[in-house]
Amino acid sequence: MTVLASTPSAGETWLSRFLVVAAVLASGLLLAGPALRRHYPAAWWLCLGFPVACLRVARTWRPLMAGCGLAVSRKAALTVVSGLLSHGAPPPHPRVPRRGGIRPTAFGFWFPVRLLPGQVPEDFVKAAPAMAHDWRVHAVRVTTLEPGVVRITATAVDPLREPRAPKQRGAGHLLRMVVGVLESGVPWVVDLRKIPHWLIVGATRSGKSTLINALVAGLAPQPVALVGIDCKGGMELSLYERRLSALATDRTQAVKLLAALMDLTSDRMAVCRAARVRNIWGLPDEERPVPVVVIVDEIAELFLAANRNEKDEAQAAATGLVRLAQLGAALGVYLVIAGQRVGSDLGPGVTALRAQLGGRICHRVTDSSTAEMALGDLNPDALEAAQTIAPDQAGTAVLASADGWERARSHLVSEERAEEIAATYAHLTPHLPELADAVGEPTGGTTVHLERLDRNA
Repeated sequence: MTVLASTPSAGETWLSRFLVVAAVLASGLLLAGPALRRHYPAAWWLCLGFPVACLRVARTWRPLMAGCGLAVSRKAALTVVSGLLSHGAPPPHPRVPRRGGIRPTAFGFWFPVRLLPGQVPEDFVKAAPAMAHDWRVHAVRVTTLEPGVVRITATAVDPLREPRAPKQRGAGHLLRMVVGVLESGVPWVVDLRKIPHWLIVGATRSGKSTLINALVAGLAPQPVALVGIDCKGGMELSLYERRLSALATDRTQAVKLLAALMDLTSDRMAVCRAARVRNIWGLPDEERPVPVVVIVDEIAELFLAANRNEKDEAQAAATGLVRLAQLGAALGVYLVIAGQRVGSDLGPGVTALRAQLGGRICHRVTDSSTAEMALGDLNPDALEAAQTIAPDQAGTAVLASADGWERARSHLVSEERAEEIAATYAHLTPHLPELADAVGEPTGGTTVHLERLDRNA
C-alpha cells in the first residue's frame, strides 16, 4: 500500500516563513533589549516597551475601571439586585468608559477616554496612581481633552532623573531657548515672545540659580541686551557681567536703572506710535530696537524696607517693575523675576507684579505661601505638585501658565560654565547708553554698539 505525502500549499509556506521571521526578530529584540535600552532608549521603547504597555492596558482596562469605581451597571435595577445578593459586590459585566487608540510618545503613551454619564475628570485623577501601578509605568497624568473626554498620559520612565543638556548650535530662534526637559520627555523651551514675563521661585539649593544659568546660556549667543538687578551686591549675576549691558548691585542703583528702562520704553513707544504699529515687531527691520531681557535676582531685597527712606525706594522699585511688566512685552523689554520666597508680606507691589507675570516656575520652597503666590492663582493641581518636590530633586520644578502646567527639570549649567559662556559672547553685548549712564559703564569688557537688529538675526 502506497502512502502519498501531502504537499504544503503556498499560503501555508508563507505563514510558516512569517512565523519563523517573527520568532527570530522577537528573540533578537529580547536578547538585545538591555543594550538597546541603555544606548538607544527611544528605539527600545518603540520596539519593545510600547507594545508590551499596550497589551497591559488592554488586559487590565476593564478590571481596573471596575476596581477604581469607574464602571457602572448597564441597568440601574441590576445594581440594586447585585448589591442585595452579593453583599455590595459590583454587578456582573459592568459598562466601562470607552477608550480610544493608544498613541506612543518619546517615553510613554497617551489615549483619550470618553466619560460615562455622571463622571467627571477628577474621578480619573484619583485613579491615576492605580493606573500607574497596574501598567508598571513611572507616572500617569489625567487632563481634560475636551468636554466629556479626558486624556490619559503615561510616562514609562522618569525623564527628569538625568536630563542631558543639548549642544549649543548657534543663536537659535530669537528670545527662545531650551533650558531643560519636561516630564513628557520633550525639551523644556522658554519662549519670551510667547510668554514675555516669568516668575521663578525656589529655596536655597533647589535649582533656581541653575535655571538662571541655563537661561543666560541660551540668551548669550543671541543678539539681545541682558540687564541684571542683584541687590545682594551682585554676588549672583556678576558671573555674567561681561555679557550684561548694565548691572545694578543695590536698591539705589536698581531704582535708577528701572527709571532708565522706563525712559527707554517711552522712547520706543514714541517710535511705534509714529510708525503706526502696536509693537516693535511691526517696525521695519532696520528700525527695530534691540530686545532687552531684565533679570532680577532675589526680588525680596527690592521690596523689604527697614525705615521710611528705604520704604520710598522699595515703592519706587515696585512701581518701576509693574510698569515695565505692563508695557514691556510690546516694546521689547522682558522680565525674569527670581526669589527664594515671594509673599504678600512684601507689600501690595508684589501682588500687582505677580499678576503681570504670565509664566511661573516653582522649585522646592520652604513655605507654602511662596508656592501659593507662584501657582495658586493659575492651577491648584500645579500647587499640589510643587509641594511634593523632595529636597534631593534639585532642578526639578513645576512650571505653569495660562496654557496649563508641567513638571520639568533644568539642565545642569554650572557657574563656571555660565561664566565661560558669558565671556565667549561678551563681544555681542549691546551698548545702551541710557542704561549705562544710570549705573555706570560695565566693567567686564568691551561692548559692541548695536542699536538695531534684524527680525531673525
